[in-house]
Amino acid sequence: MPRKKVLINVTTYPLPSRSYDELVCTAGIDEDGNWVRIYPVPLSFFLDLKRGGKLKNVKYNWFEMNLKERNDDFRPESYSPENYDFSDLEFKGYLDTKSNWAERKEWCLKNVYTNLSQLLNDSKDPKNVSLATFKPSGILDFIIEPDNREWKNEWKELRKQQSLFEDVKEPEKMIPKLPYKFYYKFKDDEGKESRLMIEDWEIGALYWNCLRAAEDDEEKALEKVREKFERKFIEKKDLYLFLGTTKQWHMRRANNPFVIIGVFYPKRDDQMKLF
Repeated sequence: MPRKKVLINVTTYPLPSRSYDELVCTAGIDEDGNWVRIYPVPLSFFLDLKRGGKLKNVKYNWFEMNLKERNDDFRPESYSPENYDFSDLEFKGYLDTKSNWAERKEWCLKNVYTNLSQLLNDSKDPKNVSLATFKPSGILDFIIEPDNREWKNEWKELRKQQSLFEDVKEPEKMIPKLPYKFYYKFKDDEGKESRLMIEDWEIGALYWNCLRAAEDDEEKALEKVREKFERKFIEKKDLYLFLGTTKQWHMRRANNPFVIIGVFYPKRDDQMKLF
């Protein structure tokens, strides 16, 4: 099929994979304004190996690549890279945050859901919508809950066998397991309440950065995460949520198969008046 140009706006926290290296759920918007899910995308795609494995800036970049529709996934937005190493990838430009994210808004807010029942109805046959931009009418709470601190043993063994770097044998050295889960509780335009887990890479990276700055004091690190995702985002930002389904729960037709895979946060209009 022809090459596709995609604006990447979603990357979730990396997870070990049984079939590939560590994978990152990656999604974006194509030139026609349609959502595109790309997998598998290995963690190595996001790392600059020449700079010691530091993260590259991938979000809000336009990339052109060879993609093919997945015949093993009923979700219409799902594609896989024709070349797993992305050797055919071409960089086509970056969207900055000028004018309160004006260019990003143009692409990411083309089609916005405000009603959860409508989204859930569209996620069923025949549409099977599995990626969406959602505008909550209000964020009710930001929730932090403890989670398992180590990867499953089977994933540890797989990581040892499929190490990206020969001198790295323990999975937690490359992808540390987040010891907490993060959620937003919100309501839609009819007042219907939902609580969805936030799986955005940004919140995971924020936690580890705050933990280092707090010299391993987890309470202080979590307070910094709360400061951004609760007080800063809810009080000062015009918050939108990028939602995506997991294939497993979507296939099972769960009541709500979506999780939060990204957060879109330009300033609120009343905040802009202050500048």
